Amino acid sequence: MNPRREPRGGRSSLFDGIEEGGIRAASSYSHEINEHENERALEGLQDRVILLKRLSGDINEEVDTHNRMLDRMVSM
Repeated sequence: MNPRREPRGGRSSLFDGIEEGGIRAASSYSHEINEHENERALEGLQDRVILLKRLSGDINEEVDTHNRMLDRMVSM
């Protein structure tokens, strides 16, 4: 037997349960994994939203400061 080739039974059992969307899992286990992944993703999104809010506030303050400086320069 060629070591590079798997027996047909091994290959078919390796790919059992694969569907277009991925590998099938037991529904309760799959549900727990999805819930956990969703919670982690949600926390990551919340952190990013907070960071973007801070950054946009900082940019707004910087723009206001520069506009005031430009207004003073024009009035001189």
